Amino acid sequence: MRTKLMFLAVMFLLLAATPVFAQGNEGGVTGSLTAFGAVVGMGIASGLCGIGQGRAVASAAEAVARNPAARAGIQTLLVLGLAFIESLAIFTLLIVFVKT
Repeated sequence: MRTKLMFLAVMFLLLAATPVFAQGNEGGVTGSLTAFGAVVGMGIASGLCGIGQGRAVASAAEAVARNPAARAGIQTLLVLGLAFIESLAIFTLLIVFVKT
């Protein structure tokens, strides 16, 4: 029952906000909502990148502690993985600059 009520409340809010997006580009509401969405997206991406990098480094440290002979391979994969994780934040920042 609670999930149905929450779903209906969210749908009502989304439908009530629809006329805001029907305005032309003259209004400042759409621009501010776009900027707000971009900033929230950047915050979420940065937070998740931080969590991902922390987990990757912790796993790599544990792997080296278990098998010190495999340090070179683990370090190479760690650096590659951290570069991919960091690219998510960089791409999100690029999108924020393009959208605002």
